[in-house]
Amino acid sequence: MTTTTLAVLVPLLPFLGAAAGLLLGRTAPGFVRPLAVLPSLAALALAAVVAVRQGGDAAVDAATELTPTGSVPIELALHIDGFAALVAVLVAFVATCVQIYSTGYLRDDPRYPSYAALVSLFTSAMLLVVYSGDLIVLLVGWEVMGICSYFLVGHYWETPEARAASIKAFLVTKLGDVPFLIGLFALATDAGSFRITKVLDTVAHGGLHHPTLIALLLLAGVAGKSAQFPLHTWLPDAMAGPTPVSALIHAATMVAAGVYFVARLLPVFEASSAAMVVLAVMAAVTMAGSGLAALAQDDIKRVLAYSTIGQLGYMTGALAVGDRGAAVFHLLSHGAFKALLFLAAGVVIHATGTNSLAAMSRMGNVRARVPDAFWTMTVALLALAAIPPFSGFFSKESVLGAAEHAATGDTAHIPGAAGWIVLVAGLLAALLTAAYATRLWLLAFHGKGVEAPDHGRQPVAMNAVLWVLAVPSLALGGLAYRVLPDWFDGRDLTPTLTTSVLGTGVALVGVVVTYGAWRQTTAFAAGAPLGAVAAHPEGDAGLVEAEAIASHTPAYGDVASAPDPADPGRLLLGPLHRHAVTGFHLDAVYGALFVRPVLAAADLVRFLDREVVDTYVRGAGTLPRLLGAAVRRAQTGNLQTYVSALLAGTVVLTVAVLLVATGA
Repeated sequence: MTTTTLAVLVPLLPFLGAAAGLLLGRTAPGFVRPLAVLPSLAALALAAVVAVRQGGDAAVDAATELTPTGSVPIELALHIDGFAALVAVLVAFVATCVQIYSTGYLRDDPRYPSYAALVSLFTSAMLLVVYSGDLIVLLVGWEVMGICSYFLVGHYWETPEARAASIKAFLVTKLGDVPFLIGLFALATDAGSFRITKVLDTVAHGGLHHPTLIALLLLAGVAGKSAQFPLHTWLPDAMAGPTPVSALIHAATMVAAGVYFVARLLPVFEASSAAMVVLAVMAAVTMAGSGLAALAQDDIKRVLAYSTIGQLGYMTGALAVGDRGAAVFHLLSHGAFKALLFLAAGVVIHATGTNSLAAMSRMGNVRARVPDAFWTMTVALLALAAIPPFSGFFSKESVLGAAEHAATGDTAHIPGAAGWIVLVAGLLAALLTAAYATRLWLLAFHGKGVEAPDHGRQPVAMNAVLWVLAVPSLALGGLAYRVLPDWFDGRDLTPTLTTSVLGTGVALVGVVVTYGAWRQTTAFAAGAPLGAVAAHPEGDAGLVEAEAIASHTPAYGDVASAPDPADPGRLLLGPLHRHAVTGFHLDAVYGALFVRPVLAAADLVRFLDREVVDTYVRGAGTLPRLLGAAVRRAQTGNLQTYVSALLAGTVVLTVAVLLVATGA
């Protein structure tokens, strides 16, 4: 088969698997797991073949007109360059791992058939975004992902946290999608086409009439989808969904879509210096703020959620300095180790019965209970902290190196201010990343107190996936910068010496300082009462997590919700801790600026509808009812009364006629 045919099958197979899973979920439940895993696995194999055939050479382009639309046609088009080929492999790989992991994690969940089908549809939508060569077709995949995320985040709809998180994720991302849609139409109007190749050709010839306006409109949608400041607040709350969903959203779909979109259309943004500076500032605030917030979180999944926001900030920072190769490189390595972090966290949550790091720090022997999760999560945290030779080191240093080149004026058409902003924020974020990664590792696996409950070994499928993901977390970075430069526009991905030394140095400082703070707080907390830690009842991992989401207290009572005296984050952040733990009160600000006014307006409309509009409606019905009652009183059934009234009426009419005639 041709490369084009294979590429069409890559997003089509998961879509067919989702449709079949929904149809057969109730009637033939035995087919649900094969229909979940096999299409994703086949899509992975085909995506790998497409990547090998593309080989980093000229892009594969194919198109057919979808429907006649007049002056700006919409086409079913493919545009597969090196970036698209590699990102598709990442998406299919992570989706396959998530589907395999979920067969064990949600094995007793009665809603597993719909869950598996939605994950497949989610995967198909992201692959459509990756391969699409037409902006409208890309928009279809973009919006389908938003719908799937709504249902998947709200999978545990019995808990109010999950319901609120799914609504919040949907509304915040849709808030960004409105200007994004306007920007797409404005871009297509200037270019005369929705085809990505024609848009890029128009930009190359200076054909955009409003580059700054278009770029800023598109950035609003990117900020919402990729959880960048100021539209990032939905992502930490989205942790109310099942852990495999978190891994999929954070590693390969949804949030990666925004970064990938900017990378694909980077010349559009480079056409406006103002847009590039805005992108750099957005990335810098995102990196620094999310790092501080992650250092203060108690929920293990919220730590990882803020970590994702920060790593996406690195990617957008690389784009802000004009290096999409570094951005996609970090997207690939981050996808591997972040999927591993979430899936390993799911094993830890199952073993301990809680999401709370405070509760885990009061349990002994956790790492012995989950040795596979301990070792693989250690690898992933080292990659996250950018410690050489793990994959995160190479990709993160490529971002810092790109920022250095822009700051020193080596990158044409990129404002030097953007380079300095990204470089300084990136180094600060490297320090914070190493600090919160070390804190998570110490609190989760080096607690002291009552021995952790023994729930037995996790399913083989769950542990096997962890080791599969550990391989790219360890080796992808070193392999990519030596073997894959052709897929990255031929750019040299080798880290520069200056940023490598600085980045690694501040990361090591973060590790050492956090460890010292942990030792100090542990010594202080040695005399503190640990409380009684009750073993969590046996149960499916997903059900355990649902209970942990609803509240930490079912498993561990007051121990889980109490402040942890051995938490180094409190010592490191000091008075900033109470602000960082709430995400610097952005939700409260949005509540005051947007949510409360909207609710107040809704209450006003309801009042006007009930007390004003309904008053007229009720009045219109009351008058005929009163007239009817009056007429009904006259209907006595007495014949004499009727005759008398008739005679009286006749007399009145006669007198009236005579008076009128006399007057005439």
